[in-house]
Amino acid sequence: MTRPKKYKPVYLRSYQEGSLQDKITHINKIHRECTACPHRCMTDRTRSNSGKCRSGDLPMVSSYCAHFGEEAPLTGYCGSGTIFFGNCNLACIFCQNYDISQCGAGQEVSHFTLAKIMVELQSRGCHNINFVSPSHMVHAILNSLPEAIEMGLNIPLVYNSGGYDAVSTIKLMDGIIDIFMPDLKYMDNSISVELSGIEDYVENASNAIREMFRQVGDLKIDENGIARRGLIIRHLILPGNIAKTDKVIDFVHALSPGTYFNLMDQYHPSFKAFNYPRINRRLTLTEYEEARNYAVRIGLNRLAS
Repeated sequence: MTRPKKYKPVYLRSYQEGSLQDKITHINKIHRECTACPHRCMTDRTRSNSGKCRSGDLPMVSSYCAHFGEEAPLTGYCGSGTIFFGNCNLACIFCQNYDISQCGAGQEVSHFTLAKIMVELQSRGCHNINFVSPSHMVHAILNSLPEAIEMGLNIPLVYNSGGYDAVSTIKLMDGIIDIFMPDLKYMDNSISVELSGIEDYVENASNAIREMFRQVGDLKIDENGIARRGLIIRHLILPGNIAKTDKVIDFVHALSPGTYFNLMDQYHPSFKAFNYPRINRRLTLTEYEEARNYAVRIGLNRLAS
């Protein structure tokens, strides 16, 4: 293993130049009439947790660890410093982490504590800080970041979302996030309504991902195979192609044939999926191979293995 060149995450410049504080001021104002995600609940989250995400003013942390189950460029040889936020702005009936996303597993912590968690994960050797389900916790990330920087944080931040993100919020994260890793769950809003309770998933996810790509481009990896900056897109293949996987692949290819793309084959019925006959079974090997072969055939050249 060669010694990688030191990479300077973009948030350090934003902190030094003062734009990070401007972003904090802006998100704190939004938080009083919350429009951070496409639901646009207008909830005053400093006083209530009655919005779609069921979250209030403080970070809700379910767990954190050096995670070795992420994509290889994130995991590397020391793990991805993963912070699982509690709650979610989606209501997926097949969620495999439903105890966290739907049942509220976790506890509120201070911004200072969240900052300490980031630095602790860095001290364990993690290659990045990986925020899982950050769409409703952008205020927590931004408010915690200055203290984390003052404690010595200097590794890339990963925005690991379900894809239901507001373009305005993603623009706010320009100069903060080095690696965006959204899901692109569906290319059919009738299915997003049925399975996630979202009427406008396709347009919001598509536009948010385009903005992510504008900011960071294709994934850049250092000489040791570690991700430094760029976009990773995930798609969980559902049984019977009901998520329109072929159209997801078409979108990703149109965005960039060099997109680092993970076609995930691990679907199994979970949470409420047992009550929905179309998804009350595991994915077949044939379904996965058909999707992957299509991606190869149209020219996507960075499929995660």
